[in-house]
Amino acid sequence: MKNKLISLALLVVGVGLLYWGYSESESVTSQVSVAFSGSPLDRVMYKYIGGAVALAIGSYLFFRKH
Repeated sequence: MKNKLISLALLVVGVGLLYWGYSESESVTSQVSVAFSGSPLDRVMYKYIGGAVALAIGSYLFFRKH
């Protein structure tokens, strides 16, 4: 039961980080950075990567068979 709670928490954190990264990527600062450098801000990428990792680990823990 404890592993299921941890996996659900990781899934929620992962979705939250992905949403937060998306919201930040739509900001004026991020769009100006993309316009001049061609790449998104590092903090946006960190949120995307962290969200993807949290989702992957949470999914693995939630759906693995014992």
